[in-house]
Amino acid sequence: MGAKLENTTIIHAGRVFTLAKERLTLENGNTVDLEIIRHPGAAAIVPLKGKDNLLLIKQFRRAAGGYIWEIPAGTLNKGEDPLTCAHRELEEETGFSARSMEKMGEIIPVPGYSDERIHIFLAADLVPATQNLDKDELLSVHEIPVSEAISMALAGRIQDGKTLAGLFFLNLKRNNV
Repeated sequence: MGAKLENTTIIHAGRVFTLAKERLTLENGNTVDLEIIRHPGAAAIVPLKGKDNLLLIKQFRRAAGGYIWEIPAGTLNKGEDPLTCAHRELEEETGFSARSMEKMGEIIPVPGYSDERIHIFLAADLVPATQNLDKDELLSVHEIPVSEAISMALAGRIQDGKTLAGLFFLNLKRNNV
């Protein structure tokens, strides 16, 4: 069982997510009020260029305090399939499309207060397309060897959770785990 939902109050309904206050009765009998971010989900893409290089983006993220290294990603539109979102976001952010796109895994980045799920894909056989950034996207695209990206992660230069998960899944795949 886990918990019984007693009631929900919407605190904020925004463009990307909804903040709800939920009252639950837990299976141990305790009643708790939780604030939960309801998010439509996202797709993140590990773009493999050739055999040994990745396309990473360096993107301005106000909430993170400046520019950070990331894999391309974006929020699912209402009713959108994660694979469709992955193709769209790869092209919009990097200016490349992928002839091959394979789901490697799925993560719940902050399960303590959000229901967001990020679907992580491996994009391969990249071909030039047209970059089409959203008006709030300030980023640059960089081709980086996979080994260097892993070194950047280990050195703390890559701190974004979905990007770390993407590198983890890629490393497992490349090592046939």
